[in-house]
Formats: sequence, C-alpha cells, structure tokens
Amino acid sequence: QIPAGDQPLRGRLRRHPKLMPSNRLEHEKSPYLLQHSHNPVDWYAWGEEAFAKARAENKPIFLSIGYSTCHWCHVMERESFESDRIAALLNRDYVSIKVDREERPDVDRIYMTFVQATSGSGGWPMSVWLTPELQPFYGGTYFPPENRYGHPGFASILTQIADAWHNSRERIEESARDVIAQLEQHAAVEPGYGPVDRDLLEHGYLMFRRTFDTQLGGFGGAPKFPRATVFNFLLRYWDRTRDREALDMTLLTLREMAKGGMHDQLGGGFHRYSVDERWFVPHFEKMLYDQAQLAVSYLEAFQITGESQYAETARSTLDYVLRDMTSPEGGFYSAEDADSVIDPEEPSVKGEGAFYIWTAEEIRDLLGEPLAAWFGFRYGVADGGNVAHDPQQEFAGRNILYQAVTVEDTAQQFGRPVEEVREGLERACRILLDARAKRVRPHLDDKILTCWNGLMISAFALAGGVLNEPRYAAAARRAAEFLLARLYQPETGVLLRRYRQGDAAIPGFLDDYALFVQALVDLYEQQFDRRHLEIALRLTDAQRQRFEDPANGGFFSSAEGDSTLVMRLKEDYDGAEPSGNSVAAMNLLRLAEFTNRGDLREAAHRTVRAFASRLSAAPAALPQMLCACERMVAGMSQIVVAGEAAAPATQELLRAVHARFLPNTTVMLVDSPETRDFFAAGAPSIGAMAPVDGHAAAYVCRNYTCQLPVATAAELEKLL
Repeated sequence: QIPAGDQPLRGRLRRHPKLMPSNRLEHEKSPYLLQHSHNPVDWYAWGEEAFAKARAENKPIFLSIGYSTCHWCHVMERESFESDRIAALLNRDYVSIKVDREERPDVDRIYMTFVQATSGSGGWPMSVWLTPELQPFYGGTYFPPENRYGHPGFASILTQIADAWHNSRERIEESARDVIAQLEQHAAVEPGYGPVDRDLLEHGYLMFRRTFDTQLGGFGGAPKFPRATVFNFLLRYWDRTRDREALDMTLLTLREMAKGGMHDQLGGGFHRYSVDERWFVPHFEKMLYDQAQLAVSYLEAFQITGESQYAETARSTLDYVLRDMTSPEGGFYSAEDADSVIDPEEPSVKGEGAFYIWTAEEIRDLLGEPLAAWFGFRYGVADGGNVAHDPQQEFAGRNILYQAVTVEDTAQQFGRPVEEVREGLERACRILLDARAKRVRPHLDDKILTCWNGLMISAFALAGGVLNEPRYAAAARRAAEFLLARLYQPETGVLLRRYRQGDAAIPGFLDDYALFVQALVDLYEQQFDRRHLEIALRLTDAQRQRFEDPANGGFFSSAEGDSTLVMRLKEDYDGAEPSGNSVAAMNLLRLAEFTNRGDLREAAHRTVRAFASRLSAAPAALPQMLCACERMVAGMSQIVVAGEAAAPATQELLRAVHARFLPNTTVMLVDSPETRDFFAAGAPSIGAMAPVDGHAAAYVCRNYTCQLPVATAAELEKLL
C-alpha cells in the first residue's frame, strides 16, 4: 500500500512498475490503457462490466479518452490520475473508464462531437461525464488538478458534478437525452443533388489558395499541420487544369517542411506538426499515418518534377519506418512519443523532444573540426541554443536541427569543394545518428492498426514502382500478407482492427476496410498480383454490407448493432487522416473501372451526393473527397499492358507508366489467360488485348476508346 498523498514514493515506484499496485487495465493489450494500469484510479475498460456497475450503483461515468503518445495525456496522468486524493474522488463517486481512441475511434468520435459542440473545441485527453445509459452531459479536454487562472481544477469539477448528480439527477438525465437528440439531428447526412463539376473543384481550389502562406508554405498560420490530403487534391487539380499555382503551392510547402525542424534531419520521418509558422519547432510525436501520407506526397512531387530532393525525402521517411517502426512480422507500429528521457539516471523525468535535440558542445565533441563547424552552419546550431523564445525552457541551451542553408552555401562559406563538404556532412549525420541511437528512445506504441497499415502499404507500394526499389516493394507485399493472415477472416468477410503481441481483436471500422482496400488496389497497380484485387473486391462488398446507408448514400463509421454506441456517425472530415467515406468513394470508382460493375459506380456517386451540401459549403474540409470528384470529372482512363509479368519488355513498359504522375488512370496487366478472362468479364474488349508479334504491348484507352498498341517505352511515353 502507498500512504495517502505520498506522491514522491509513487513517483519513485513508477520506475519499477512491477512493484506498483495494479488495476484491471493490466489485462488489456492497448499500450495507452497499460500506461494507466498502475494508477490508483479504479479504471475499467469500455464494456458491459463498467456499464453494469454504473447502473447498479446509480453512479455517473467518468470517461477519459486518449492515446499512448499524447503529451497532455501524460501530463494529466501525472497530475491527476496518479494522485491518491483525486483517485479517491473518482473511486467514490464515479465509474471510471479509459478508452484508447486509436482502438475505438467509434467511441471517440461520438463523444468528441459532443465536446466540440458544447465547448467549441476538442482534443486529447478528452474528459466526458456520462449517465449510466452512456449519454454525455458534461465534457472537456485537459483539466489541471487545481483551480488556475480563474478556471476550475479537476478535483473541483469532480466534486461539483458529484453534488449535482445527487441533487439534480433527473434534470441531468433529461438534459443528456436532449443533447443526444440534438447531436443526432446535427450529424444526420441528407443527400444533396448539386452537380459534381469543374465549378465545385474550382471553389475548393480557391479556398486553399486564399489561406496559403506564400512565403513559408502551408495553409493558415501557426500551428501548421502537414495535411497531406490537401496535397492530394491540389496535385490532381493541377493534373487536370495545368494551373501552375496549384502545383507551386504544394511544392513550396513540401520543400519548406523538409527543411524545417518538423522533419527529422538525422533519422528521417516527420513529427506531428509545427508549433510555429516556419516549420521549425515541432511537436515531436511521430505518427505512422503522417509518414505514409507524406511519403506519397513527396513521391508524387518527384513523379511530376523529376527533382531528386523529393525522392530523397521520401526515401529517408520510408527508411525510418523500416528501421524503427516495422515489426518482425512485417506490420507497422503506430507511433513514437513526443516526450523522452532527459537524463538516463532519472528515467521518470521526461521532456518534449529530448531524444532529438542537441547542445553545440555535444556536436563538437562527437564530430570534431571541421565537421562540427560545417554541420553547425548547415543545420543552424548555435552555442546558446537556437530556439529564441522558449517559455517552458524545455529547449534551453539546445538546438533543433533544421536546414538553415544549403550544402552549396556551406561549401562557399568554408571555401571547400561542394562534394567534399557533402560527403563530410553525410558522415557527420551518420555519427550523430549513431550517437542518438544510444539515448533512451521515446515510448513506442507497438500496436498494429489495419487502417494505418493500409496507408503505409500504399506508400511502400508506390515507392517500389516510382523509385524502382525492391526493398520498398517487398515491405508493402509483406505487410499486406501479414494483415491478410492475422487480421482478415475470409470465411466471414470480417476485417479486424488491432494486432498486438499475438492478439488480433476489435471488429474493423469503415476506415479499416476503406484504407486496406485502397492499399490492396495500390499494391495491385504496382505489383499486379490479381489475388490482391480480388480480395479488395470481396472486402468492398463486406464493407457495403456492414456500413453503407443505401437510402441516403455514404457509409457509417461503425457497423449496426452495437448497443454500447448511443448514435452512429458518418465521418466526412479529411484531417490528419482521410475519412473513410472519402477513401471509400475513390475505391468504388477505381474498382468499377477494373470490373465495369455498375453497382460500384453508383455507390460511389451516392457517397459523393450524400456529402454534396458539405462539399458545396466547405470543400476545404473534404480534400480527399474532392480527389474522388476529380476522378469523376476527368473521365475513365486505362492502360492495359499485355505480356509476361517478369519479361524485360513488360517491365520496361510498366516502368514508363510508374515514372509518370497518372492519378486518374487505371493500370492493368494481362499476363495469363485467367487474368484476361477476369478483366474481360467486365470489359470484353480486354479479351482481345494481347502481345504483338510475341512482344509485350501497351494499350492506352480513354472513355472506352483505345489507341493502337505500342511495344516500346518511348512510344508509350508519347501516348501518355
């Protein structure tokens, strides 16, 4: 037993969790829930055991939602959930439930909708008070333990809500029922009938243009987020219109992000966002979904421009994922924390970005001269630290590495040949990366999520083709086969969401199905294993059965029949991750082009119509849905290559295709009679497409009209 209020003892014991008393969360698989398994709070996981206790004891529920790499979740845990005094309040007056938002996005979306509607903002940790019937009546995000700056502290709120529950329970329950009714009305998506045309896409483009930072890239002011779905739309808009400004906005943003501290200059990969307008000071968390989507953006920029800087950034990002975020079984881990140990002698004391930042003295000791001078000039290292305004003093005396000047500028500054300086800087980066690897790494959230793995498979598949890199192609294929073996139940069509330490669990949500289908289609168009396309079709049929709203169009985020959810939502916002509806609309269009299935095409159009009013009023909220609209407006475009898959002539034609940015083109390989029959079932004309004089040939078709076949890459490039 820990004496009441003995926080120093509790802090010391946290270094040795096995010595700490544990609660029922110790039996969970979620890294986030396990982080709270030694709190004095009597936590429950989301489930009937907790709900039954709340009903039996007539207690309100305190629901806390977060994720394992969330900085402010860690702060609230240290301040409140490790406090014996606050735990006593929670344990006496409430049934306390912990939810990992990455495992249960359905629960998170419902209560985040409530918190945003009632408080005007949202975020994590999310704190919500519910009736025993799971209806919310009060909520917010982070609460400090005590009253501060005129705002009530967590302990005070707990006491006030408990008093109100005892004295005015009927009024609270009535209010909660009204809130749910209003939220259901607000969330209802009625189909619209506005045209999906060039004017809609122009409206979306102009909204991004108005908020674009012409000097530093990005949209809006600080903090700046790397919202890759915006790049997806702008590049597809440019491809159709050839409006140079849409391309330039994307390229400038990608260059500035790659130069800044938000980009890990030593280890590759991107941090979550920049707290300033120039991409310099990041929030140091690293999320798998950012690595995946940004790698695709840099690869597409490379396809368009041919400039190596974009390919290099994509490579360093993908190499980081292979090195630090890939499981031995081939799946990809979820995230790395922003906080890390400052001093190995005090492992319980952590700081934001401690793993990534340097003193000038450390760099000089490791590199010596002239490398230290070259490196410091190139990456903006200052003796007193390079963060000018640091009110928390987290970065005091330390440096965030960023590309202050070019390699050429560095060579000129020191009067040395460019290649000599380039080689020296590369050597310096390797030395510092090796030294950094000896530090205590940030916490790794090692759960494997189907949806985020889908994004990463798409990135590796594209990189394998664009960069002609077998390592990346193999990583995509291996991860896909891992998910199919561990998280897909073909006999029922069920796709599971989460895998960790041998345990696969949680029926998948819309984004799991949609993003894994997208990954399988992307993998097919790069590697041409017909089995991946066939599974994508089966999963799409299962997705429609579980989530589609056939009357009004679009897809619910969760399946019907879960009594623990007080409402079903249709997610449409393309934020840090693309929404399941936006991805599903594009998948349906692409699969319709492979199969000529009218039901898939109509489902895609119904999905877009379901969000027509939102697209018209706020297109910038749905850039990934705008990508599907771009495909509708662009019309059907197909490339069919006929030839043996491994033959050099076939590979030459495919490399010509993969080198180009062809976002609205379907690519098929006819390499066997079975494959020809598969495609010809939907498009009989493909049955006649064959090699020419025994040599691989490419057929370029647009809106069901095909050019004469060509047999060389040069001829194909002319047609493209």
